[in-house]
Formats: sequence, structure tokens, C-alpha cells
Amino acid sequence: MTKADIVDIVAGEGELSRRLAGHIVDRILDGITASLRQGERVALTPFGSFVVRSRKAREGRNPKTGERIKIAARNVPAFVAGKSLKDAVSGSRPK
Repeated sequence: MTKADIVDIVAGEGELSRRLAGHIVDRILDGITASLRQGERVALTPFGSFVVRSRKAREGRNPKTGERIKIAARNVPAFVAGKSLKDAVSGSRPK
């Protein structure tokens, strides 16, 4: 599924124009990005949560040359699936 597919779903379900639906999807993604940039957790109950995780500095290797390189510490976005999403994907039914 692509962003365009999501826009089509929002436009169709809400009887909105594709342009307005595109703006809505963009604003939602911008809000999630801004919150993560500030280190906040974004919870979309019961779907799941977006979180920021810290990666420590480490040593790696250039796969082409085998040369050792230093990889800097950084923050990375991550998604943690909620129980209902996990159940839906695994085929389990909620009780």
C-alpha cells in the first residue's frame, strides 16, 4: 500500500476530494514527524505506537572494501504494533 492508496481510501470513505484527502494525510504525517522529532511517543490506540529509539555509536565495515568505519550514534524511528493489529495479522480473533 502506498500513500496514494491511503489518500484514495480517505477520499472514498469520507466522500472528500482527493486533493483535500491528500492534505489531511500530509498533515497527519507531518504531526507524527514533528512529535517524533521532539522525542515524543505517538500512540494510535489500538493500532500501535511510533517511538524514537537511540542507537549507540558502533564500528562497522564497508561491505565493498571490508574497511572498518565508525558509525555515529543516532536516533531512529520505530513502530510497535498494538495487540489488535498483531491479532489481525496473525489471524487470531479478539475475545
